[in-house]
Amino acid sequence: MLGLEPKTKADLRRAALARRLALDDDEVARRSIKLRENLFRQFPVAQWQWLHLFLPLQKRNEPDTWNVIRWVWGEELPLRLATPVVQPDGASLKHYELLPETQLTQNRWGIDEPVPDPTTAPEVFPAAFDAVLVPLLAVDRMGQRVGYGGGFYDRFLAQCRPGTQFIGLNVLDEQPVERIADVLPTDVPLTACITPGRVWQF
Repeated sequence: MLGLEPKTKADLRRAALARRLALDDDEVARRSIKLRENLFRQFPVAQWQWLHLFLPLQKRNEPDTWNVIRWVWGEELPLRLATPVVQPDGASLKHYELLPETQLTQNRWGIDEPVPDPTTAPEVFPAAFDAVLVPLLAVDRMGQRVGYGGGFYDRFLAQCRPGTQFIGLNVLDEQPVERIADVLPTDVPLTACITPGRVWQF
């Protein structure tokens, strides 16, 4: 059921992370395949030129976006992919093309990031993206999301051009909550959220 009382980001974050960590590796993999299937079934992916996606933090059971990446490469789609790199200021992101030959390194959180290179990982600017796959722990009926609380994605999404689709990925097959209590003016809402069972449009 949809929760009727507004809930804080901290409460939603704690509860959702506990539910996600209770999933085993096989279940995360199975649900991640369904996320990829729903993405390609419900969105005009073939019409996009650039898709931005995150690389999964496996220890937190994030959706395995390598399902999407390998599908794009395997089908030889003209779609180009990019992924973020956290900058030394600890507050901002830069974005680099992800190619089969791109070298990756782990950041301090254990997330794979491209090693910037003019040939194998050139920088891509936010205005280029047709769609962004966004990590989340929970979302409400207005498309407001709960992440880990760092604000990286809200700052990044605010830089994208009007009309860019912001699509959350959630391995938890749950309905949006009614309302997040502590939404900030700087929070950028999603346009959709994909779960294993369905796609929610906002």
